[in-house]
Amino acid sequence: MEIRLINKEKDSMEIEIIGEDETLLEPLKQKLLEDKNVELATYLTGHPMLENPKIFVKVKSGKPQAAFKKAAKALTNEYDEFKALVEKGDSDDEE
Repeated sequence: MEIRLINKEKDSMEIEIIGEDETLLEPLKQKLLEDKNVELATYLTGHPMLENPKIFVKVKSGKPQAAFKKAAKALTNEYDEFKALVEKGDSDDEE
């Protein structure tokens, strides 16, 4: 995965995410929308063979990049917890 900054303003930013699809973008958007400082979060996928998906975030307060990092970290933590549960379940089955 590669991330490319398309546009950044004081209260918003647009990022192109190379090598990913809605499997990542939808949970990221949902996590951004849980943040009380985020006014808008959305993504566009375009044609899968011609365009890379882009995610847009606009904040009420704070910096958009901080909201993006917070959402990405929260998702990472959730996936790590899920992975640990799955691995624990696998080890329980072996007994």
